[in-house]
Amino acid sequence: MQIELAPDVARYVISVSGEVDLATSPELDSSIIAAVDSGASALAIDLSDVTFMDSSGLGVIVRGLKRCREADIELDLVITNERVLKVFGITGLDQVIPIHYALEDI
Repeated sequence: MQIELAPDVARYVISVSGEVDLATSPELDSSIIAAVDSGASALAIDLSDVTFMDSSGLGVIVRGLKRCREADIELDLVITNERVLKVFGITGLDQVIPIHYALEDI
């Protein structure tokens, strides 16, 4: 997994690529904490280059949502991989977190 951070005054963007699993999800969790602590008013997590996500990755996203809500930060996801989208659909998270097909759609 690789993570790129793009802090911005209005929207903090975390771009993730590769696999998000038990071994890599702590790094994503740390990035989300940094974004929430940055003082940004919105956070976008770009998962469009993620090829696989397991339950530990979903757990990190759910904890991130909780942190964002507590800090009054808007959270959006960008997902283009059908397998990853399916996981969010099966769990119902696609009804809780706004999901977009491109950063420009936010």
